[in-house]
Amino acid sequence: MNKVLQILSLTILINSGCNSQNSEPSEFIPKGYIEFDKYFGDLNKDGKEDCVIIIKKTDTNNVVINRFDKTVDRNRRGIIVLFKDVNGYKLAENNYSCFSSENEDGGVYFPPELSIEIKNEKLHIHYGHGRYGYWDYTFRFQNSNFELIGYDSSNNRGPITNSETSINFLTKKKLVRENTNDDADCGDELFVETWSTIEIEKLIKLSEIKDFDELEMHNY
Repeated sequence: MNKVLQILSLTILINSGCNSQNSEPSEFIPKGYIEFDKYFGDLNKDGKEDCVIIIKKTDTNNVVINRFDKTVDRNRRGIIVLFKDVNGYKLAENNYSCFSSENEDGGVYFPPELSIEIKNEKLHIHYGHGRYGYWDYTFRFQNSNFELIGYDSSNNRGPITNSETSINFLTKKKLVRENTNDDADCGDELFVETWSTIEIEKLIKLSEIKDFDELEMHNY
């Protein structure tokens, strides 16, 4: 086989792997993983119910005894995004280990709860931390990838909101709202807003995130 044919064959193999088609979402779960959660919604504006699967590794070496002498599963979790079409589902994006285990040691706090929301054709990766607040990453499918276009977080003290942060990575604008009323009850907060411009060379791709816990949004 000449060099041109070899390159053509390799290209076909790569493309067929990236665009693999299956009738059921579960068929995309790799060996050594299980389905942890599953969500449906339109992510590419075609009116069809796409699918997002949170997967979890099943390596028994990561089942350990924690500091409370309880057996916990510390296997990491990942994400698979599938587009629906007339023939079934097609792989749009995956990242097999970007989320920590749901059984991480939160110290004096409980670990934040991971959830997914599909809203307005966007993928929201949400961490809820109960009375302490939340943080939310907004991804949109563009340039053949899911890219991080927004970030929102809330720092709370029970029902009181201490501060809120919102970043738009497309406009490169950041808004911070800080409560200045130390004696506020719920709804009595007095916020001071501060706008700034962030520096970012390129948008972050979902497939390239090694660990969501290490995303330092305060650096923007």
